[in-house]
Amino acid sequence: MDLKIDQHSATPLYKQIEEQVRGLIASDKLKQGDRLPAVRQLAHSLKVNQNTVVRAYLELEQEQVIVCRRGGGSTVAAKSTDPSIVALRQKRLSDILNSDILQFLSMGYSPEEVEAAFHLHISRWREGRIDSTKTDDIKKKRSTSTRKAIFIAGSHDLALDLLVSLFKERSPAIEIEVAHAGSLGGLIALQEERAHLAGIHLLDEETGEYNNPYIKRILPGRELAIVHLAYRIQGLMFTAENPKKISGLDDLLRKDINFINRQKGSGTRVLLDLKLRQMGILPDEIKGYDDESDTHLSVALAISNGKADVGLGIEAAASSCGLGFLPLFRERYDLVMLKKDYQSQLFAPFLEIVNSDDFRKVVDHVGGYDTTQTGLTAFFG
Repeated sequence: MDLKIDQHSATPLYKQIEEQVRGLIASDKLKQGDRLPAVRQLAHSLKVNQNTVVRAYLELEQEQVIVCRRGGGSTVAAKSTDPSIVALRQKRLSDILNSDILQFLSMGYSPEEVEAAFHLHISRWREGRIDSTKTDDIKKKRSTSTRKAIFIAGSHDLALDLLVSLFKERSPAIEIEVAHAGSLGGLIALQEERAHLAGIHLLDEETGEYNNPYIKRILPGRELAIVHLAYRIQGLMFTAENPKKISGLDDLLRKDINFINRQKGSGTRVLLDLKLRQMGILPDEIKGYDDESDTHLSVALAISNGKADVGLGIEAAASSCGLGFLPLFRERYDLVMLKKDYQSQLFAPFLEIVNSDDFRKVVDHVGGYDTTQTGLTAFFG
């Protein structure tokens, strides 16, 4: 375990150990059954008293996060399939959430603010635990699935993550899968019938218009529905307090700045490359330009973990990871689908959420979004 102790922190040493172990388990870096270092070994490596480690392990054991056995060491607790234990775990989860929600509401937060914060942070932890679903995986699932299903490919977006989460809660009988394939990848997946819906934000260099020019080029002659999800703010994400004093894209030329990029075909990459061309900046002048990540959250997590200094992404991703943010661009994010799917019973509950006031209120509280036109639909073909 890669743990670090801050002797000058106001947080007790045992609590620092406890919280870092929780973080490793939450991010799936420690898995069920994995053995933790022996008390003496961890105390020696962290240069702390053995009793400090013992107290941290005891706290974790009391909450059933780990299991400690005399002579057998400590391991990450495994989930039990015993119905009575499963029921107890669910009750404990419910009690924790109820207690926290009560506290937040009593402090004056609205239900929409609480829901937005929850979805924002659960998206961050989910990003750290699993790999993104790929469009080839979706194609295979689409061809083999026997359930009613909606398959989405395109650019990563936290409002879309929220939409999918709400849909899963309200329509559990319908399967829904998302592949972070980038905006161009989403349109191509829709063209090749590997997806029902594409999420895109593509700025056309010639016209200065978002999305429509690309839709016309890649899906000519198709009868389509384009549903507006939201306008959102793109900008530079960096460590809180901005220690390297990053003030614009021209700072990417600095030799002390490590950049992390989005993958080719993503709308963010298309936007960045366009702005760099306009500024006369060549990609090979930027340290880290070829280091790619598939989602806004994975870029934000890389910066949060010290693997990069700066990246281009949406404000909501920066907020979820506690990063600083410099707003630069306002862009349009749309959902593209065949007109027949838009009019189908399968899509009706999905579109109902998009057009709901509840959804718009929660997205507004996430931050970095403008939902005044959310749900507006245009038809092509």
